[in-house]
Amino acid sequence: MARLGHKADRYLATHKSKLFADLSGTVVEIGPGAGANLRHFVDKKIRWIGVEPNRYMYRPLREEARRLGLRIEVLLGAAEELPIKAASIDYAISTLVLCSVVDQRRALSEILRVLQPGGKIIFIEHVAAQPGTWLRRLQAAVKPLWRRMGDGCHPDRDTRAVIERSGLTVVGVEEFAAPLPVVRPHIAGYAIKTHNANLSSLNG
Repeated sequence: MARLGHKADRYLATHKSKLFADLSGTVVEIGPGAGANLRHFVDKKIRWIGVEPNRYMYRPLREEARRLGLRIEVLLGAAEELPIKAASIDYAISTLVLCSVVDQRRALSEILRVLQPGGKIIFIEHVAAQPGTWLRRLQAAVKPLWRRMGDGCHPDRDTRAVIERSGLTVVGVEEFAAPLPVVRPHIAGYAIKTHNANLSSLNG
């Protein structure tokens, strides 16, 4: 999984460079894995916090940070229960993570909780293919094996719809195709926590 994360950066780097360009303040990355995103933060004046549930990722993550000369904070935790104070984060980052969290709705509710008003979540995620297509049928067929091999990854989640219903205000989303056979459809974009965001919108 650590190697795959860095390989994915090859086709996601352009999207990351654009979306990460204005990062500032305190940033929490959920599920940073082995640190595939860290190289994009080298010149950023940010406080970076990673919330990672897999302890086996800690060593390669810290090694990557040392290689890049970055100071990082790594906390043990899951996206559904972030060990972070409410309204304390300027940016949240999720890249290829919402496919594998246990509960997308709860994870996004937690991100909404920890973001300051005006704070943003940046996301790059693979999503379900269009209903009725051969790719959508393939995603459904391989899902049981895919989840076991991919650390809980669901190839057919309608992540965009869940983000749009999260209480966050989606500002921009770009759809693109990745060079992958099963999880080809991807989205990249960001959403903002407005002052009137409803923290109970995912739990009601």
